[in-house]
Amino acid sequence: MTARQLAAYLSVNERTVLKLVAEGALPGMKVGNQWRFRKAMIDTWLDDQMLGVTPRYVEPPRAGVPRRMLELSSCFQPEHIVPELSATTKTTVLEELAQLAHRLKLVRDKTWFVGALVERENVMPSALGNGIAFLHTLRRHPEQVVRPFMVLGRSRAGIDFDALDGKPTHLFFVLGLKFAGLHLPWLNKLARMFARPLAVEKVLSAPGARAVYRVLAEAERQLEPKRRTAAR
Repeated sequence: MTARQLAAYLSVNERTVLKLVAEGALPGMKVGNQWRFRKAMIDTWLDDQMLGVTPRYVEPPRAGVPRRMLELSSCFQPEHIVPELSATTKTTVLEELAQLAHRLKLVRDKTWFVGALVERENVMPSALGNGIAFLHTLRRHPEQVVRPFMVLGRSRAGIDFDALDGKPTHLFFVLGLKFAGLHLPWLNKLARMFARPLAVEKVLSAPGARAVYRVLAEAERQLEPKRRTAAR
């Protein structure tokens, strides 16, 4: 897409598009003196904004309209955790966690889910550094995802997952997203919970799935005072 076509797609003016891509906020490539954009990458960028991975630049929430906030317990339980992955490669991590989601009857087709996660990884790697990866599909498939969910795989040894910082990844959060208009800021919440390396170490040192769950639940509770202060 050209900058003009992208502006029409996003319902913004062309100057806004050029400003965002020049600042590095929008994924694009310059060919000669013209910017070009891949629709798949733009759709991923929009999803990541909506989910809180990146700041929102397009259609910010209206003033006075609160974002829906649900506890992680609504989509995540101790049985959703693999305390020690047997996988040692990116592909086998995806397969093992997709198998867990399928066994828990959270997705209908394991093969589809693996393929959808691979598709997302091919567009934009999910390992953000600090030992964490947040995986999800490019598009929403309500016919395949039984209900919104999160599963977690842990590797104390670490796995090469093409992380931005070049270091091994230890925690693999996989989100099963059912609706295109999802406003549950799971990724925003998780990113805040793991803003410091110590948070990762606490999860890695937890002895089992239930202990991991308790660490995450406590980290989530610690966000609440900050959220209430910010709301004043």
